[in-house]
Amino acid sequence: MSTKLAPRSPALPVPSDARMPAIPDGLWALMAEIGPKWGTNTKGHIQLMIAEFSKLLANQPTDGVTVERDIAYGPHERQNFDVYAPAAGTATGQALIFVHGGAFTEGHRTKTPEIYANACYYLARHGILAVNMGYRLADSVTFPGVSEDIGSVVGWTRGNAARLGIDADKIFLMGHSAGGAHIGTYAYDKRGRPSFGHGLAGLIVLSGRVRADNLPENPNAKRVESYYGTDNSKFDDMSPVSHVDKDSLPTFIACGEFENPLIDLYCFELAHKFAAAKRKAPPFLWMKGHNHTSTIAVLNTAEDKLGQAIRSFIAETAP
Repeated sequence: MSTKLAPRSPALPVPSDARMPAIPDGLWALMAEIGPKWGTNTKGHIQLMIAEFSKLLANQPTDGVTVERDIAYGPHERQNFDVYAPAAGTATGQALIFVHGGAFTEGHRTKTPEIYANACYYLARHGILAVNMGYRLADSVTFPGVSEDIGSVVGWTRGNAARLGIDADKIFLMGHSAGGAHIGTYAYDKRGRPSFGHGLAGLIVLSGRVRADNLPENPNAKRVESYYGTDNSKFDDMSPVSHVDKDSLPTFIACGEFENPLIDLYCFELAHKFAAAKRKAPPFLWMKGHNHTSTIAVLNTAEDKLGQAIRSFIAETAP
C-alpha cells in the first residue's frame, strides 16, 4: 500500500524513529522460519513472538507519556482500562481505544509489561491519546456482550473528553485478532448500540477474526464456540463482516503474511465488502514477513510502516 502521510504541524515535536528499537536480523530470521508453519502451532508461535518482542520492546521509547492505570468502568475484574496521555503541547485532540485479542477466552490488556503498552505508547508519543481497555471473556459473557463493554468505554471517553483534552468526535477504535471481531460487531451491527450511536470517527482492524466460524481448519474453533455458541447456522448473522454497508464508518484494515488460519481471508473479505458497499476500496496494509502477533507487536519499533499508515488514516479521517 502506498502511504501518504498527512502533514504535521511544525509546532509539534516529532519523536525520532532512531530511538525506536530496530527488529534485529535474528528475529527477522526467526519470523521467516516459523511463518510458513505458523498455523501448525499457533499458540506456541504466539508465545514465542510475545517473548521475543517483549525483549525488544523493553527498550521502547515512552518519553513524555503519562499513564493513568486501572480505571474501572464496571464491577467485573476485567472491566478496567489504562489511559496513555500525550505530553503537554503535543496532543492532536484525537483519541484511540485499543481492544486486545485472545481467541475470545483469554488475553489481557497487559499481555506483558511491553505488549500491548507498545501500541499505546506509540500513539501517545504522536499526540493521540490512547485507552487500553480490558473486557469480559467468554467465561463471563457471550455474544454480543463485549459490545456492551466497548460501548461503556467509548461513552466514558466521550463524557470525559474535556478533561482528557480530546475532541469527542475524533475517537477511533482499534482491535487485534478477537479484538477485531469485537470492535467490528460494535461498529457495524446496528443492533444494541448505545443511545449515542457508535460514537466513533473510524475503525482500525488488525488481523481481525471478523467472521465467526468453527471450521475444522480453525485451531481456535472451540474458543469461537465459547463466545458465539455452537449453532453455526447463526454465525453469518453474528459476523461483523456481514453488517458492512454504505453507511459503515471509515475503516483501516491490516493483516500479516502469516496469520492464524482464515484470519487473512476474513480481513480481505472485509475489504471487499467495504469496496462493494462504498464503491471504493478501504485503506489496507498487507504486512509481508509479519505474523499474527507481530502485526501488533511491531508498533513502537523502527519497523514503522503500520504505525505511519495508522496515523495517516487517523489524520485523514479526522483532520
